[in-house]
This record gives sequence, structure tokens and C-alpha cells, in this order.
Amino acid sequence: MQHNARDAGAVELGDPWYDTVASGWGEDDTGGGPRRARPPAAADVYTEVHGSAAFQEVRRRYRRFVFPATTVFFLWYLAYVVAATTAPDLMGRPVVGALNVAMLAGLAQFATTFLLTWAYARHARLRRDRVALELRWVTQEMMRGHGR
Repeated sequence: MQHNARDAGAVELGDPWYDTVASGWGEDDTGGGPRRARPPAAADVYTEVHGSAAFQEVRRRYRRFVFPATTVFFLWYLAYVVAATTAPDLMGRPVVGALNVAMLAGLAQFATTFLLTWAYARHARLRRDRVALELRWVTQEMMRGHGR
């Protein structure tokens, strides 16, 4: 049996969450109680957080690690490629048995990749995660209208 989309009836392609009330989880906000202040727009919240000292500190810490680490790793990779193309005798020199300088340098590329991944995760955990989680909490509270 073949499925035909026209036989499925009226299919709505819109976002099912688009029409929900912004004040909560779809509950009616027209009831009798006191009206709550409308939460600020997301763009306003994120603009305020983006300008905060805490956010700038997280970005500064990120950049202080990532830019030098990327530069060093890229230069190390470039050195490997240049050496492989310009110094084939050096790269072909045996080190131990069938293991030559090129193979050893290639394995070192893998090792430095894992080392850099470990260093990045450690740096993030020790220097950025706590502040970033605090910023996330502040942002969520601001979105709910309970901001600073």
C-alpha cells in the first residue's frame, strides 16, 4: 500500500509552539488575578548579558586559551607538512625498526590533538564553566521577568 500525502487530510505545517502564550506554559493569562509584568524581550536580555562584565570575562578567558593554542597547533601541523615535503630524507630516517621520523611525527600529531582536547576541557572546567553557568542562570531569570 502506497502512502499519499493528499489522503492524510489537512496537515498544518506551522510551529505548534508558535501560538502559545508567552507568559507561561499555555495557561490563559486573561484570568481575574493581578497581571504579571511581561518578561523582557530575548534580544534585550541577551544584549544586556552580552555587555556585562561577567560575559566579557568568560570571552576573555576563552580567547586567552583558544587563540594561542590554535596558533601553536597550526604551526606544529604546518611544520610537519613542510618537513614532509621539503626534507624527505629527514622524515624517512629510521628511528626504531620500521618506525621512521615521519611516522613518529604523525603519531605525535595524534597525541597532541588528544592533549589539546584534554587541556581545553580542563581549562573550560576550571576557568569558565562556573561563570558561564551563573550567566545562564541570570539570563533565564531575566527571561522570566525576575531579572536584576
